[in-house]
Parts: sequence; structure tokens; C-alpha cells
Amino acid sequence: MTPGQLKDAALRLEQAERTRVPCRQFSLDYPEMRIEDAYAIQHAWMALKQENGRTIKGHKIGLTSKAMQRAVNIGEPDFGVLLDDMFYRDGAAIPSERFMQLRIEAELAFVLDKPLSGPDCTLFDVLDATAYITPALEILDARIQRVDPQTQRTRTVLDTISDNAANAALVLGGRPFRPAVQDVDLRRIGAIVSKNGEVEETGLAAGVLNHPGYGVAWLANRLHRYGVALAPGQVILAGSFIRPLEVAKGDTIIADYGDFGTVSCYFS
Repeated sequence: MTPGQLKDAALRLEQAERTRVPCRQFSLDYPEMRIEDAYAIQHAWMALKQENGRTIKGHKIGLTSKAMQRAVNIGEPDFGVLLDDMFYRDGAAIPSERFMQLRIEAELAFVLDKPLSGPDCTLFDVLDATAYITPALEILDARIQRVDPQTQRTRTVLDTISDNAANAALVLGGRPFRPAVQDVDLRRIGAIVSKNGEVEETGLAAGVLNHPGYGVAWLANRLHRYGVALAPGQVILAGSFIRPLEVAKGDTIIADYGDFGTVSCYFS
């Protein structure tokens, strides 16, 4: 894709978010586009956000389960950017009118106190660089039409990656813990996720590449291609271990992480 096409795509995403009217699938408009084109669109949109005053506060990792990768015909996870205006406190009332096609996922967030970079970042590097880990909820949205109204074609992973890997916001909560101090098997941390008092999903963190730290290492190595390193203080959402839940105005979500506390939000 040309620089002009990338800029146009970024402006279309920004307008869709602002007007809350999803735009047409880029994979329909540019049938020859590839994954690197999708990341280039994402980068152009995030650059536009920064020009408008936003600050990058971290990154998210998605498509971390083999089932999800097979479903969208991709052989690796994807990633997106966390901006300063995406963060909500535990128990927050989140304005539902800010979003269009709300979904939510449960995962673990890594907060770094040392830089991480590829191309040879390992799980042990991740654990050494992590200040603490805490339960989190990731709020997903779709600024691109999930289904094209004319052709009934479902969006592809190229559209999702362009759309900041579907990330829209996040909630941090629960009981933070330090992996370098506490002997915790991250693979076995689980979440029971309820919507309006009814359990909807359960899952174990092992569903994220067998260990959520592997996702952070993968991200550091993947970003090395662009000359980007993960920085101290950044928050890294390591990937969901439940299926996305549809949510709407009036819904209350509570994710119970057992010994690691709960994280919740209400959509007002």
C-alpha cells in the first residue's frame, strides 16, 4: 500500500471511532494487502493519535490461542497499542456510548521496570524485567465493519490488525504480585468471569501460548523488526484466556482470579 492509502485508512479509522459508525473493510478495498500493510495502517493511526495528544502507555497481544489462530488463518499472535486514554480503574463505570461493538476479555497484565528488546528475548528475560503482574480486563471494539452489508463477507485478520488489533480500553485490578519474589505458577492462574451475576466463561492462563510470559517475549522479538523496544513502565496485556464476551450498556463484568483478587467494571 502507498503512503497515501495508509494515511487515508488511518483517517477512516479515526472518523469511525469519532462518529461511532464502522468503516468498510480494508481487505475489500485493498484485496492485495498483506499483514505488514495492516500493521502499517495501525502504525499510521497510532501516529495520528499521538499527533492529537495521545501517549503510548503499552501494548496488547491477541490471538494467543491455537484455536483462534486457526480460526483466522494466521500462524502467530497479533499486537496493538495501549494509549493513555484507554485505562480505567478497577470498578469503573465505563461510558458505553464511547464504543460501537463492545466485547471483553480476561487476561494478565505485565508492568515492566526494565526494557525488553529482541531479537532473542526469552521467557526468563520477561520475568526478570517485570515489576509486577496484575489481573486485567481488555475491552474490545470494532471500528471496521465485522460483516460487510453488501457482500455479507466477514472481516479478516488484516482488518482486525489494522483496527489496533481490536483494542479499545482496559481495566487493571486484582492483587498485583511480583514474579521475581513470589513463587507463582503463572500457567495455573485462572479466572471465573461473570456478567450480571451469571458465570459466562472460565479459563487458565496456560491457554496463552502455554505461559503468558511467552507472549510478552514474542512481542519484544516481533517489535524488533521495527526497531521498537518495550520500555520500563509500559503495560503489556499478555493475551486472553477466555473467549470474547459480548457486552452492552447496563452490564456488570466481574473476573474472579481467586488468590489474585477480582477486577470489574460497569458499562453505563
